[in-house]
Amino acid sequence: MKKSYRVKKEKEFQQVFLNKQSCANRRFVIYVLKKEQQHFRVGISVGKKIGNAVTRNAVKRKIRTALYTLKDQIDETCDFIVIARPGVQELTSEEVLKNLTHALNLAKILKVSEE
Repeated sequence: MKKSYRVKKEKEFQQVFLNKQSCANRRFVIYVLKKEQQHFRVGISVGKKIGNAVTRNAVKRKIRTALYTLKDQIDETCDFIVIARPGVQELTSEEVLKNLTHALNLAKILKVSEE
């Protein structure tokens, strides 16, 4: 994803966390902050409980790929953070997409429900 689609700074992460709007399933936690902007922005957080750096980066790549697939369905007016929970490292890319779609639907970020 382009740099403009990312939440990168600590201050931006804290703004989303302090909004306290979150939804979760077994694999992901999603924090949402609605705001007026041209396109959505996403931050990805994968903690050390997931595994070593190689494993964490592989999980981030799978999440980015899933988000890129869902890009056209995501509401433009929000910043959101995706936090991976332990166990996500064992999922295939298709399973990550399915679980992430479910979590985004719970958070009401997707425009069109795919269920």
